[in-house]
Amino acid sequence: MARPAAGLFAIGLAGFCAFVGFYATQPLLPTLERVFAVSKAGAALTVSAPTIAVALASPFAGRAIRRWGHRRIIVASLLFLPVPMLLTAASPGVAMLVGWRFVQGLAVPGIYAVGVAFLAEEWPPAALGSAMSALVTGNVIGGYTGRLLAGFAAERWGWRAAFVVLGLVTAAAGVAAARLLPRARRARPAGPAPRARPGDLLRAPRLLATFAVGFNVLFTQVAVFTYVTFHLSAPPYRLGTAALSSVFTVYLIGAVVTPFAGRWIDRVGSRRAVTVALAVAAAGALVTLAPSVALVVAGLAAVCTAVFVSQSASTAFLRTAAPPRLRSSASGLYVSSYYLGGAAGGVAPALAWHAGGWGACVAMVVAVQLGTVALAHRAWRPAA
Repeated sequence: MARPAAGLFAIGLAGFCAFVGFYATQPLLPTLERVFAVSKAGAALTVSAPTIAVALASPFAGRAIRRWGHRRIIVASLLFLPVPMLLTAASPGVAMLVGWRFVQGLAVPGIYAVGVAFLAEEWPPAALGSAMSALVTGNVIGGYTGRLLAGFAAERWGWRAAFVVLGLVTAAAGVAAARLLPRARRARPAGPAPRARPGDLLRAPRLLATFAVGFNVLFTQVAVFTYVTFHLSAPPYRLGTAALSSVFTVYLIGAVVTPFAGRWIDRVGSRRAVTVALAVAAAGALVTLAPSVALVVAGLAAVCTAVFVSQSASTAFLRTAAPPRLRSSASGLYVSSYYLGGAAGGVAPALAWHAGGWGACVAMVVAVQLGTVALAHRAWRPAA
């Protein structure tokens, strides 16, 4: 890239835009429940809707890239994203609000999934880990900032103002990212695209392993941070809502560590990075069993940081695992698998919780993490 620093900043800013409004309704759920007189499950649909949209839309990213090119899709998605966010503020009811949230989610793969494919195609291989880490770091900072801004704006000016603020922030950041995003060095293939049939992706063991790693990474994150709130609100901790909300500050540790981890991934490789990171995540999950809030938070910080590093490593490995003609489709399917893992992480641990509380949830998470380590270690071996 002619301007690598500006390019990395643009990629990080694009990641910020994709997720600054993605989880923004989490701190607003009690307000939405009261204002619209809906159940907790009905209010929670405002969180689920964009996640489902991402999982459904991501597999089509490859075909869109072949038709319009990486950069054009990313820029169009960045400029479109604020529209449903601003329209959400005018929703007369929860059904319309959920609908606009779903539309918002449809734009995210155009930034994240296409961004992953863009980096795999255009970024120098020696710096790919750093570039992927910039994207992930932007995601992390965006997700945290969105929660913070939404809560602050809603408390002072009402829930509708939260979406106006987020829409304007996304618009400003999106314009900046679009201007700074490097132009493609490689020409978009002309003529009909070679068809990447599902069988082509499903017959590649290293690709399947990469999809499974992505699924398990978000499964771990959602499972831990959803069910630990129940754990910390019960004896002996008895944390209130405000204290529980502050626990999410550990996400910022991941935002600080991940850019440095990118250079480490470039040096040691994705296979070793995932092995070490998920081993740390498993150890962190076990630490959360300690009868001390400080130790629980320390364990959560380890889990969170390790998951972000694993995400960077697995997205970087897509370039190695996918043949050039399959990279765009593989990126879309990876993102879809990743978000399906998040959906499963919100549901499956409920069975463990009912069977044995937080300890059983930790056992499930650790089993998934260690299984992922074994899978990556075996399937991500260098090609002979």
